[in-house]
Amino acid sequence: MLSEVETLMSGDSSFERITDAIESFGWRPEIQVEQIPAPQRIAPHAYAIEASVLSTTDDEAGTGRLIVLYDPSGSQAWHGTYRCVSFARANVDLEMVTDPLLAEVGWTWLTEALVTNDAEYHDASGTVTAVSSRSFGELAGEADRAEIEIRASWTPEFTELVDIVPHLAAWQALLGTTAGLPPMADGVISLTTRLERQ
Repeated sequence: MLSEVETLMSGDSSFERITDAIESFGWRPEIQVEQIPAPQRIAPHAYAIEASVLSTTDDEAGTGRLIVLYDPSGSQAWHGTYRCVSFARANVDLEMVTDPLLAEVGWTWLTEALVTNDAEYHDASGTVTAVSSRSFGELAGEADRAEIEIRASWTPEFTELVDIVPHLAAWQALLGTTAGLPPMADGVISLTTRLERQ
């Protein structure tokens, strides 16, 4: 007879635990999250969400996607059975995009978010892209824009129970930092809400 830990760690049961955690996670009120179709060919199990980050004026300050993959047979590329795949993009000040250290700083936003939220991980990889754009011709009246885009993936480390919550908290922190949201005050807890399914 399987123990409780073995049951929670077993195939479908552990992934169901992850999807339940995602759907009941307490997102910041500025971050609106919904489930989106997940890729079908990367792993036998996948769950994907998309986020819009709102500014204090309710304008969209950033966007993001998170996909949690699970292959019970394991993946040599991941060095594990789970993989988190993240995308975060936000507008930044024009002065920031010319800073040669912005890419390194953007990657630090991810790694610090993981460490701060006790989200143990290994085999992290990704890219940080910073671009600026200027409009010409009939669009010449539009303001110059600059964006930072962080694409990353990492393998979460689970000890006994499959607990994705620290990684969700880290991803939320990454979205907030990228979009320029102020950090949540210590002791403030977001209300738990269910995801709106499409």
